[in-house]
Amino acid sequence: MPRTLVALSALAAAVTLASASHAAPSAARQYVAPAGSGALFLVRGHGWGHGVGMGQWGAQGYALQGYAYEQILAAYYPGTSSSQASETSIRVLLANGKKNLVVSSRQPMTVEDGNGVEHTLPAGKTTLTPALELTVDGGPKQALEPPLTFSPAEGSTLTLGRAYRGQFLIDVVSGKLRAINVLPFEEYLYGVVPAEMPSTWLPAALDAQAVAARSYALASRRAAAPFDVYAGSRSQAYLGVSVETPAATEAVDETAGEVLLYGGHVATTLFSSSTGGWTQSAADAFGAPGRPYLVSVKDPYDTISPYHNWGPVAVTGQTLGHALGVAGRVVDATVTRNSSRRVRMVKIVSLVRGTDATKSAGGGATASALGLRSSWFSVGVLSLQPPVPNLPVAAGTRVRLTGIVRGIRGVVVQERSGGGPWTQLERVVPAPKTGAFSLRVKPSLTTDYRLATAQDEAAFVRIRVA
Repeated sequence: MPRTLVALSALAAAVTLASASHAAPSAARQYVAPAGSGALFLVRGHGWGHGVGMGQWGAQGYALQGYAYEQILAAYYPGTSSSQASETSIRVLLANGKKNLVVSSRQPMTVEDGNGVEHTLPAGKTTLTPALELTVDGGPKQALEPPLTFSPAEGSTLTLGRAYRGQFLIDVVSGKLRAINVLPFEEYLYGVVPAEMPSTWLPAALDAQAVAARSYALASRRAAAPFDVYAGSRSQAYLGVSVETPAATEAVDETAGEVLLYGGHVATTLFSSSTGGWTQSAADAFGAPGRPYLVSVKDPYDTISPYHNWGPVAVTGQTLGHALGVAGRVVDATVTRNSSRRVRMVKIVSLVRGTDATKSAGGGATASALGLRSSWFSVGVLSLQPPVPNLPVAAGTRVRLTGIVRGIRGVVVQERSGGGPWTQLERVVPAPKTGAFSLRVKPSLTTDYRLATAQDEAAFVRIRVA
């Protein structure tokens, strides 16, 4: 069936199937902060990943609007041009520093040793150790000279945890095993495109992914190294034969050899899952000088992504302090942004022996430490602090509580005493810019106070009455 007819017939189902493979997050449930965990930060954000270059959900959105893959690529990588690459093979690092490896095949294999001598291996599993002693040619075990090149029978594949096309080059490095998959370059992409993008998506999105993956692989090859790319996220996902699909293979074949160039060189066509509506420039993400074709651009159709908006993610002051190595009790956090809307820096304020202390952390480092989906986020603050020092008081004594409420609406102060239920004391009206507020209370019994919204409650502060 022509691809245009496939696209039309799949249009209605594509979004449903793609969403099923990238399930949307469930609705946020009520969060009650543990006692003693300090301030509560509610983090909301946009997108998933670094956001540089093509947004995959946005590419699918463009495809749903009828854009061709060439137009999708031009939108994400402005100033690039199309060309043809002549690369024939690629070397992918599958394993390194291993004490043993298990290579298998359903048909007999051949193995060439480091002296150029070819041997035969029976079908089934072959376990390798750094001694490289193998039962070959129907005889007893013998140690073979590294490196070893394993080749499958015609029409078969080799397996190392999963099945792969091409050959395995296995060597001993510092007493441990290293395995490299050597295969035709276009066949490598057969195992990349469906690992990076759902094969149920529209052909234009898959074609764009194929060109981006091909260009990125060529541009990011390791110079003067024994292998060209990694099989995982340090390069791009490569999962071999097990993930290959007809749709993804057709996208690779339809765009065979096509790459993007900038200034006569293959462009480093970075991509990520979801941009949240704007891509991030390479300079903002990774530092100067960046790349002229990796600038911040609007991504209008990322709205179909289940991660276009996410949160709130509840993070206690205690968790934030531990994650970022902040001493004392964390009481506030503010962000500054880069030109791509992402968080450039997070400033954390903590109390250390009753004195304010500050520490800063990068937005990317903070997102990674807290397990956030991207560095495009905002921080809402629910922070209530007891007096310092917090000593027992006489019944009816006025006590001043201070705090910060920022970026969150509908916040109230609740109280409970004597183990009773929580009741609302008053609504918080923070200062417009700083979010600071204070209130005076006159507890007649030991009383707990906390900040709360309709969904979330921060940790309580206890005022003890003598």
